[in-house]
Amino acid sequence: MSTSMSMTKVKVNGAIHEVEAGCTVARLVELLEVSSARVAVERNGEVVPRRRWAEVALDEGDALEVVTFVGGG
Repeated sequence: MSTSMSMTKVKVNGAIHEVEAGCTVARLVELLEVSSARVAVERNGEVVPRRRWAEVALDEGDALEVVTFVGGG
């Protein structure tokens, strides 16, 4: 018996990515292998508060901007 995983296409920083259906913002950040300590995520023009990352599921066609903050002087 084969299991077929449903995939969803989203745009991240201008590039198309395929993720598992039901993928959350938190999981996306993991998949992108960025340190979540200094990251902000915008979904379809709205910032997603960090406290909601685990509950916000991505939908087909979502446009996300993932921004990493860099310190310096």
